[in-house]
Amino acid sequence: MSKKDKNAPAEGEETESKGGKKKLFIILAVVLLAGAGAAYFFLFSSSGEAEATEAEPVSSGTFLALEPVAVNLAGGGYLKVGVSLEITEEGAAASGGHGGGGVDGSKATDLVISTFSQAQPADVVGAREALKEALEKKIIEAYTDHDGVKAIMAIYYTEYVTQ
Repeated sequence: MSKKDKNAPAEGEETESKGGKKKLFIILAVVLLAGAGAAYFFLFSSSGEAEATEAEPVSSGTFLALEPVAVNLAGGGYLKVGVSLEITEEGAAASGGHGGGGVDGSKATDLVISTFSQAQPADVVGAREALKEALEKKIIEAYTDHDGVKAIMAIYYTEYVTQ
């Protein structure tokens, strides 16, 4: 014969209140996780896109055609190559040397000569695109200032004759 506590809830009522608290806790945890995921998505995904678009140079629609150059190849023969440089908006706005505006092509001409004078005749014929990619990388690097602003964004062959 035990005495029942008048303030204690009945057995059926006790399980309902504990089950309700567990459901409330689970729902609250799911809502917090969803909010944290949404905040992460909106804060970090948009900043990555902004950085990617800032890094890519924009073409000004201006091209600088260099005079074709005849280069003696390392293994004999020669290559006559003409290159055109696609100038970025930053490159078009920058003032070049000697008081003139724009990009001076002398660095690019020097890089064309030094790149192709080391090439073999077989490379000039067979690996034309690989040589172009290497030359393009060198020219873009040469026309990039210390702040990372690129004046040249691409190069194009305008003449390519081997003998």
